Amino acid sequence: MDDVSSTPAALPALPVLQADCANCFALCCVALPFAKSSDFAVNKPAGTPCKNLREDFRCGIHTRLRDSGFQGCTVFDCFGAGQQVSQVTFGGRDWRSDPGTARRMFDVFPVMRQLHELLFYLAEALTLPDAAPVHAQLRDALAETEAWTRAEAGSLADLDVGALRQKINTLLLKTSELVRAKVPGRKKNHRGADLMGARLSGADLRGANLRGAYLIAADLSRADLRTADLIGADFRDADLRGADLRGAVFLTQPQLNAAQGDPTTRIPSSLTRPSHWT
Repeated sequence: MDDVSSTPAALPALPVLQADCANCFALCCVALPFAKSSDFAVNKPAGTPCKNLREDFRCGIHTRLRDSGFQGCTVFDCFGAGQQVSQVTFGGRDWRSDPGTARRMFDVFPVMRQLHELLFYLAEALTLPDAAPVHAQLRDALAETEAWTRAEAGSLADLDVGALRQKINTLLLKTSELVRAKVPGRKKNHRGADLMGARLSGADLRGANLRGAYLIAADLSRADLRTADLIGADFRDADLRGADLRGAVFLTQPQLNAAQGDPTTRIPSSLTRPSHWT
């Protein structure tokens, strides 16, 4: 009997994994809470519209958020969950004209945000040739997660998204190990480490494990972060001037937005240089 090579099943069409505020009912400005801090100028409970939100669901201080004490808003990214909930889950019904949707919409948004973030990581993992041994499992996880993004509101609200994250994180960790194994030499393991304010200027962090590391205000200027695993790393006010992040694993736009960089900072082509970098 002749061998028949199997063709991998086609991936599902993914929702857009980038925020489209024009098609969202300002869910991040209403559904989520924030506390007065260096990131936010005021306290705001969950389910209450931000004081800067206009009637047309636009921000009244969008062009001067940082100067007005709302730096946290410039860092947040919903990975496209806002428009998915607004236009797909609730079919374009907004919480102002249809108040009965408000509570369910606000409950679903954080769940959808996590689903979209997981889709972002899974989609990236599937582009990495070194992760080929787990590509089949990654495709299955992506299809399952994508299906949840199309579920009705009640099912989404009841989803144990923590369990789903844990299952997918096992695959993402294996992906990271496969990719970083190609980097020669001993790799640094700073997983979950407290590196706040650390002096790491010019450090060779190629292939390092920085998953969940606290890098707040760390000096990473001119550091080599190629192929480092950066999933969940906190880059708030980290100095990335002159750093090389090309090929970094699981680096997101919010992480870049939270950091400080300049024209010499090298970033993956799939991400955008933040406007506040000078």
